[in-house]
Amino acid sequence: MITPKQSFGFIEAVVKNNDYCLQLESPSIEEFSQLRAAIGWDAVDSEVIQLSLKNSLFHVTIRYQSELVAMGRVVGDCAMYFYIQDVVVEPKYQNLGLGTLLMEQIEKYLINAARKGATVGLLAAKGKEEFYARYGYICRPNIALGNGMCKFVT
Repeated sequence: MITPKQSFGFIEAVVKNNDYCLQLESPSIEEFSQLRAAIGWDAVDSEVIQLSLKNSLFHVTIRYQSELVAMGRVVGDCAMYFYIQDVVVEPKYQNLGLGTLLMEQIEKYLINAARKGATVGLLAAKGKEEFYARYGYICRPNIALGNGMCKFVT
């Protein structure tokens, strides 16, 4: 089992507890859909999910008694641009340190994969900005950078 760099109480218990399992693997299409639905995100066609998961650069999952309760992944071109996506913790398992475990694994991947000059981006859910700031992510806009923007295809 993976030992986190920092000890946050429950994280130590998760790592030592046989009921929890952290794995560097993709969730199934069904699990991915269910976890997204659990936090109120829109449904996505299963073929789109399958292609998206297949084309991801990195996956991390946490299961409790074999049930997927948390996940995260990285997408991008594996050179200049990396994007942290779908960092999700099932609501009844939030505030227990699982998001921290996910991000620690994502950051370990990025340290090895992203070279000097690469950009790592993410869209934080409203109110989650401070969580990502702990890992060095900055809010836009600021003095040097304009607004971050996105477009949702419907």
